[in-house]
Amino acid sequence: MLEKILNQKLEEIKPLDVESMRQAEERWKTVAKPLHSLGKLEEAVIRMAGIREDADFIMKKKGLVIFCADNGVVAEGVTQTGQEVTAIVADNFTKGATSVCIMAEKAGVDVLPVDIGMAVDVASLTDPSKKISYGTENMAHGPAMTREQAIRAILTGIEIAGERKAEGYDLLATGEMGIGNTTTSSAVASVLLGKRAEEVTGRGAGLSSEGLQRKIRVIRQALEKNRPDPGDVLDVVAKVGGYDIAGMCGLFLGGAIYRIPVLIDGFISSVAALCAVRLAPLAGKYLFASHCSKEPGGKRVLDALGMSAMIVCDLSLGEGSGAVAAVPLLEMGLDVYRKMSTFEEIQVEQYQELK
Repeated sequence: MLEKILNQKLEEIKPLDVESMRQAEERWKTVAKPLHSLGKLEEAVIRMAGIREDADFIMKKKGLVIFCADNGVVAEGVTQTGQEVTAIVADNFTKGATSVCIMAEKAGVDVLPVDIGMAVDVASLTDPSKKISYGTENMAHGPAMTREQAIRAILTGIEIAGERKAEGYDLLATGEMGIGNTTTSSAVASVLLGKRAEEVTGRGAGLSSEGLQRKIRVIRQALEKNRPDPGDVLDVVAKVGGYDIAGMCGLFLGGAIYRIPVLIDGFISSVAALCAVRLAPLAGKYLFASHCSKEPGGKRVLDALGMSAMIVCDLSLGEGSGAVAAVPLLEMGLDVYRKMSTFEEIQVEQYQELK
């Protein structure tokens, strides 16, 4: 039943509005500067016009949705810190006391954390209607979650996108918090990209060389134990994923359903985006790659998505930090698009496309 509901939702995704994109492209040609000189920022504005179905759109309200969840695989010693850190950091999101909160304040972005599957409840943010369960199972010994739980988490992400749309958000960014989630995202990437675990697995939050090798061995064990089907995204997420990955996947799909541009963050977020695009290829047009994570699988996943990042800062913080960092860039591009004089207004001959 839930899978049928998800499929019905995916059918609501429509192509970008071609006429609005054409108008935006024509507007850029009249702006008094060298043609295409703002590169990816121009392309982003054109695509956002197609998403919004309006070449004269504005971008006032911006939100960062952070999916917080715990992962049973932490029991295998794949991280430097304990699972209790997830709840501590999640609570700090509500107090403005994390790195991304400081960055978001500077960028004018609202921080919107969600407990989609932490091991404990946190009074400041847990909403039982959004929480799938108290963490996933240990994927090294069996499926991380049931297929139904994976679908529920994706539907929750879609629902959250709809709620943010109703609240007037013009742009959404994605973030995550969950100890052990570079292990789950590396496992999902390994399956969907057809790569060996060691090709897409990095040190996460500072593992030693020995710790990295243990992490790779655990991922191999999980893949051998569960044998996820690379042709079935829901099977992959359920067997070796996490609730944060599933929730972000849903938010990406929801952005396409409700026509809101969504920024991908780093490696974990991009893995969720890959899941979304494998479920609904049209959704990719609604997504924007903010930065390229320094995790080994970071560029590989973006390449699989056919995307290149706006910024490269060797970030690996997570929480949505890279996505938030890209917001001012997008706003700068949009301001030039909307406010700069045209060639006609300054009485200068317009640049022409040269072949």
